[in-house]
Parts: sequence; C-alpha cells; structure tokens
Amino acid sequence: MGKSQHATPTGDGQASAVLEKPAAGQGKPGAAPEKQPASVRVVLFALMIAMLLAMLDNMIVGTAMPTIVGELGGMDHLSWVVTAYTLATAASTPIWGKLGDMYGRKGVFLTSIVLFLIGSALSGMAQDMGQLIGFRAVQGLGAGGLMVGVMAIMGDLIPPRERGKYQGMMAGVMAVAMIGGPLVGGSITDHLGWRWSFYINLPLGAIALIMVTAVLHLPKKRSQTRIDYVGAVLLTVGITALVLITTWGGTEYDWLSGQIIGLGVLGVVALALFLVVERKVSEPVLPLHIFRNGNFSLITLIGFLVGFVMFGSMTFLPLFQQSVQGASATNSGLLLLPMLLSMMAVSLIAGRVTTTTGKYKIFVVAGGALITAGLALLSLMDTGTTRVTSGLYMAVLGAGMGFLMQSTMLIAQNSVEMKDMGVGSSSATLFRTIGGSFGVAIFGAIFTHQVQTTMAERIGAAGEKMTSGGAQMDPKGLAQLPPMIKDAYAHAVATGTHHVFLWGALVSIIGFAAAWFLKEVPLRGAPTTPAERPQGEDTPADRAAVMEAV
Repeated sequence: MGKSQHATPTGDGQASAVLEKPAAGQGKPGAAPEKQPASVRVVLFALMIAMLLAMLDNMIVGTAMPTIVGELGGMDHLSWVVTAYTLATAASTPIWGKLGDMYGRKGVFLTSIVLFLIGSALSGMAQDMGQLIGFRAVQGLGAGGLMVGVMAIMGDLIPPRERGKYQGMMAGVMAVAMIGGPLVGGSITDHLGWRWSFYINLPLGAIALIMVTAVLHLPKKRSQTRIDYVGAVLLTVGITALVLITTWGGTEYDWLSGQIIGLGVLGVVALALFLVVERKVSEPVLPLHIFRNGNFSLITLIGFLVGFVMFGSMTFLPLFQQSVQGASATNSGLLLLPMLLSMMAVSLIAGRVTTTTGKYKIFVVAGGALITAGLALLSLMDTGTTRVTSGLYMAVLGAGMGFLMQSTMLIAQNSVEMKDMGVGSSSATLFRTIGGSFGVAIFGAIFTHQVQTTMAERIGAAGEKMTSGGAQMDPKGLAQLPPMIKDAYAHAVATGTHHVFLWGALVSIIGFAAAWFLKEVPLRGAPTTPAERPQGEDTPADRAAVMEAV
C-alpha cells in the first residue's frame, strides 16, 4: 500500500483522484492514531486567518467610526458604511459557494481573498464618505467568499467524522474576533489612525494568500455548464431587499411605510421568480434538491434561528453592561469572556466526542435547550443584577452556542453530496446571516419600544423625547445626566433587554423542538480508532488530506 486513493466527485459528475503518501505506521493494526499531515495543518492555519479577517473586520471598524466621521464627514450616511459591507457579503455568499463547486475551490477562494484585500486597501485610502461606502461594498464582496471558502475547503479536506477535532479552533477564532476586535480597533485608531483599521488586513491577508497558494492542492474543475446569471441576479435582489428591510425598518423608515412594504414586495417577487428559474436551469446557483434532504432543511432552520437569537441577543448584552452595570466600552467586551470561554470549551468537548463516537444529534438538542435556558436566565436581569450573576447566565448561553455553532455546519455538509459542498456551506452561512439580520432588527424594535415607553412612564414627555431618535445613548453623555434621568434610563434599558431576551428564549424553543426531528445519519469518514478500523484500511487523514492533485 504505497499510496491511499480517494475518489472525490467533481462538479460535473467526474471523479478526480486525490493521492497522498501515508505516514509511517498508518494502516497497521494497533497503530497509534495519527496526526494530520503538517501541510494540512498549515492550510488549516491559513484558513483560520481568513476566517479571522471576515469576523474581525466589522468589529475593528466599528470602534473607528466616530473618528472616521470626524475626518470624512457624512454623518447622515454613517450606517451605510456597515450596510454596504453586510449587503455585499450576504448577496455574494451563495454565488461564491456555487462558483467553488463549478470551477474549483482554491482559485475561487484566492480570488475572494484578493478582492477583500483590494477593498481593504481602497477603504483605507478613501477621501470622502461616498468613496468609503463604495470600497466597503467591494470589501464585502470578498468577505462573502471568505467564510464560505473556509467551510467548503474544510469540507473537502476533512471528513465530517474527523472535523469535530477542529471545532474548538473555530470557536477560538470567533472568541478572539469578538473580544479582540474592539480592543485592537481602539488601539489602532488611537495610535496609528483610522485608516490602519483597514490596512491591518493587508499583512494578515497576504500571509493567508501565500500559505494557501503554496500548500493547498485541490483537484481543478472546469464546468462546461453555463453560469445561472438570471438566478444569481434574482437571488441577489431578493437578499438585498431582505437585508435593507432589516436595516431600515424602524430606523430610517416606519415598518409600515411605503418604502419598507415596497422592499418586502420586491423581495417576495424576486425570490418567487428565483424559485421558478432554479427549477428550469441545468446548473442552478442554489440547487433546490438539497432541501429535499430532511436533515439539511431542519439544520438550515435551526441555523437561521441560532443566528436570529444569537446575534439579536448579543447586540444588547454590551449595552446592558454599559448602561446598567456601568462598564466601559472596553470592559464590556471583556465581560463577555464567560460566554465566549464557555462556548470554546463546550465546542471543543463536543467536537472530540463527535469524532470519537460519530454522535451529534444529542449536542444539537442540548444546545437548543441551553440557549433557551440561557436567554431565559438573562431575561431575569435588572438594575440590581451583579456582574458575577450576569456572567453565570452568559456562560449558560455560551454553552448552548458551543454545542450549536459548528454542529449546524457539520450536519449541513454531511447532508449534501461532495459536488454540492459549496452551495451547502453557503446556504448554511446565508441563512444564519439572514437570521442574524432579522434578529437584530426585530429585537431592536422591541428594545426601542420598551425603552421609550419606560422613559415616558418614569419622567414623562421629556423622557420620551430623549429617546425619540433611538433608544441608545452615548455612555459618556449618559454620565453627565442628572441622577434621576440616569436611573430612569438604566431601568428603561433593563426593561428593554428583559423583553429582548424573553422573546429570544421563546423563539429558541422552535429550534430546540426542531432538533428532536433530526436523524442520526452516519457521518462520512471511516472509524477513527485502530480497534474500529479494519486491517489494512487507510485512515480518514489519508483520504482527507489533499496534498497532491493527480
């Protein structure tokens, strides 16, 4: 047995052989479990850098926004700096996934990195707010391919049965982004200037670019089928309408305004036409047949709900900590540590158990239960809640997130054929993103209504007027207010977050219920222990590590 061979179906139905020399001792009875080849670990390191870039960007830029507005002006268009990036990312996500399936993941992934870096460089050189918004859209187009590329390439490299080993790594990247983003962003803005909030992406992206180019070798694909341009345009229009509804609804325009209703109609029509087109084309941008798989449809729903409650709820945790518990902006990020550390630890344990046993349904069920319990506990917080108590509540929520964050992607990828790995990964990512957008918008409307109502009840019309332009107040400005108004606002924020977390818990019950209907379909990948492995059979690492395309 000189080499191991694994046939991987390509986008046009052919099989391309992927070969790799096994390490000493592999395939022998009783051999110790092997480590992943060094080149695969290098690729994974590069993928984690790319994943970090995608997650870190908005958090770094967010802290620099006041300085950017002070230099470039354009306060009225400030929200578009984030909206342009979010729109481009969401709209391009399914396109990147399909392109990877059709033309090969390596080239498409490298293109997304280059596009992201070009957008970063141009954003750093922007001379006015209009340029910055346009360049942020370019950056967002690249970012759409980063997350999908990372997940799909990992799907190619590592069988689902083995992928649990790396869940802790991915959870760690998320924690670094969430905690380090505001800290790094503030430090860069203070010492180097806001433009370096974008330039910082260049060296990190260059490292990922070089490492992926040098080490990653995947079978090349050349699909003869024509790209589904009509479907891509319709899907982009539909996603754009949905994201704009969640961005503008209740802020720029009333929820029942003509603009929001018009966007709703546009989104529904575009997506309805998209479904018609996808049924007729030979190579749809989002193959509808993947949704016939019960597990894929269920885990997509669960992913949407996880995004809905997670992003929606976490938006208001720092606000509660700053406005009610008196934490600074920097400390509020550090106060999220109990949740993030819990998420990392649980994700690591769940991943190892999944790899060893092949079981995963129990973790999705447990994750749904813990997220529901964590949000219910957070809804109990008021102006007298201590940081220790809120930290314990957050740890429960973090444990639920740890069970679900990577398990949802794992099940989604295990539920599609290898030729659909890109669209499977992009669909899971897209629905989680859309869920997060709706969660932030709907919870934001609930929060704003409760804050305004409570302020009006406590200090009358003056309180309602103070929050009429939005329920959030600058912590520095809040510190200068009279004690009576500060106390009223603290109670108003506590009431608002109570309703947000309570509604989040109710919504998460749906995900918990859906988890029970998942089927424990065996994960792709051979047994991982010598005792389970038949004599002479190559290990999952042999077949998964793509070192040389032939």
